[in-house]
Order: sequence, then C-alpha cells, then structure tokens
Amino acid sequence: MNSSKQGGMSKKTIIVLLISLALWSIPFVEAQQAGKVPVIGILSPGSVGLRDTYLQFVEAFRQGLRDLGYVEGKNIQLEYRYAEGNLDRMPDLVAELVQLKPAVIVVSAVPAIRAAKQMTKTIPIVIITTVDPIAMGIVDSLARPGGNITGLALLTRDLSAKRLELLTEVIQKKSRAAVLWDSDAPWPEGCS
Repeated sequence: MNSSKQGGMSKKTIIVLLISLALWSIPFVEAQQAGKVPVIGILSPGSVGLRDTYLQFVEAFRQGLRDLGYVEGKNIQLEYRYAEGNLDRMPDLVAELVQLKPAVIVVSAVPAIRAAKQMTKTIPIVIITTVDPIAMGIVDSLARPGGNITGLALLTRDLSAKRLELLTEVIQKKSRAAVLWDSDAPWPEGCS
C-alpha cells in the first residue's frame, strides 16, 4: 500500500474515532429510555455525486462506524446535507441539522464551521479543514480548541508552501513551478 493511501486511511480513522468519542459522551441510558437513535449530521459543501473522493470518504466513514458496532438505521442515523457548491446555503443547512438535535455535527467548509459554532454551544462539532483554524478564528489552540469543537486541521496551504521550499532546496537549481487547480472543485480556497 502506498503512503498516500495510508495517510488518507489514518485521517479517516481519526475522524471516525473523534466522532465515536463524541457519541460515547451521549448519556446512553437516556437515549435507550427514549428509544432514540443517535444522529450524526454531516454537511458537505458539494453534492452527493460530485466527487469520487467524497464518496470514498463517506463509505470509509460508514465502514469505520460498522467496525465500532454502529449500524446505520439500527443504532445510528446519518443525516446528510449538501450545499451543492453554494456556500451561502451553509448557515441554513447547519440550522436544519441543529434542529435535529444530532449527537455530533461533521463539517468541513469554513462558512459551515462558523455557522455551527454560532448556532450551538452544546452539540459536538467535528471539523475537517485545510485552513488554519486558529488564524480563521475558529479555535483558540490546536492542542486545546475549547468549547464544543474538535477535529482535523490538515494545514494544506502551509504545508504546500513548505514542500515547495524543500523541493527547491533539494534540486539546488532555480526552476519554475506551476500549480494546477480544479476550478470546478466544490471546495474553493478558504472554504475547507
């Protein structure tokens, strides 16, 4: 298995574990007495069929839940909301999820993270972001984010610049670099 797939799987594993920890914080006695099945709210900036990588993430997430004993529709319910690339919809979609009173909300786009942070102080929020959540004012610290927010900060932008810097040091010869970006990607700059 190549290292990029190993890294991707470990990120997915960490996300599933974070969500599982949030679920374990639910008083199970109360949930069993009321006959309620815990809900996980998942908000995507894209659409359900837009990206194969997103569908792979969702399937890996579901498999991780199954590995931990959660069966969708039996002892866990997943509620998806898709912004269809329209980031202005994020606050409304977060509000829909908050009204469902989920056990945890999973968000990746910065507008959704901010909306979730404003709309609830009690529902755990798991973030997956490529921007610095401290610089964006989302958390106070990576080590101790505070409040009801936890998750992954991939810091892709910062790491990409460092990788290019290291590459130019290794090559020792001045050269040009080009950046390719999918302008149709559902996660435009500053949103994930």
